[in-house]
Amino acid sequence: MTEVEKSPFENPDHWDKAAQHYRQTAHLFTAQYAEAALARVALTPRSRVLDVAAGTGALALAAARTGAQVLATDFSPAMVACIAEVGLTNVETRTMDGQALDLPDASFDAVFSIFGVIMFPDWRKGLREMCRVTRPGGYGVVATWQEQGAATFLLLGRIRSKLFPDRPGMTMPEAVQALSDPDDFARELVAAGYRDPEIESVTHDYMLDVAALDEPDSLFGMSPDWTSLSDAEKMAVVAEVRTMAGDQPTLPIPSTALIGVAKR
Repeated sequence: MTEVEKSPFENPDHWDKAAQHYRQTAHLFTAQYAEAALARVALTPRSRVLDVAAGTGALALAAARTGAQVLATDFSPAMVACIAEVGLTNVETRTMDGQALDLPDASFDAVFSIFGVIMFPDWRKGLREMCRVTRPGGYGVVATWQEQGAATFLLLGRIRSKLFPDRPGMTMPEAVQALSDPDDFARELVAAGYRDPEIESVTHDYMLDVAALDEPDSLFGMSPDWTSLSDAEKMAVVAEVRTMAGDQPTLPIPSTALIGVAKR
């Protein structure tokens, strides 16, 4: 893939610019899936936890509340800065590429990636790196969206298909497509070096604030499905969302993720 063809999601500058917006609009939503992932692994204050592609720290901060020692990594300095700002003494942050973790082998009891490794260009290498730094007997936990994504990405894709059926929509990252089937997901975890994978489906509603449609870029601006539209097309999308919401102040968008847990 050339520089021109690269997805913006592969560029740390994209995430640096989006960090504060992400913390305000997506953090609480993704935290629900982080809690579901944490519920599958018993942590103690003696546990060493790694959060790969941690974003604004939905998983890392929740893991820290168990008393565990947490290292949160992301290739976006602005994302890890959001985590560091919280100031928890048992959370360390480092800017790091999850496809080449600068960490010793077998150094963590549990390694998580909540909607992170699935964005990597070489996501299989990212999974292998997760496994490499997991101690024998430890756990790897990965959350992925299903094929059409989630929240505003999911809503926007559906509306585009309805309003502009002849226009191609955003292509989801390769890993999202590859891991959307639980059996395929399990096989990829085993191929990365883990064993005994268990895959579970988890659904939560993203509650879209209809008032935020007054500034739709704040809702949809991270998606190429939005930025590729003309002003008139954007107005049509906003009108469709308002119609869907009716007189309700929020519009629930059911969003399904798969959470895979496997042993090292």
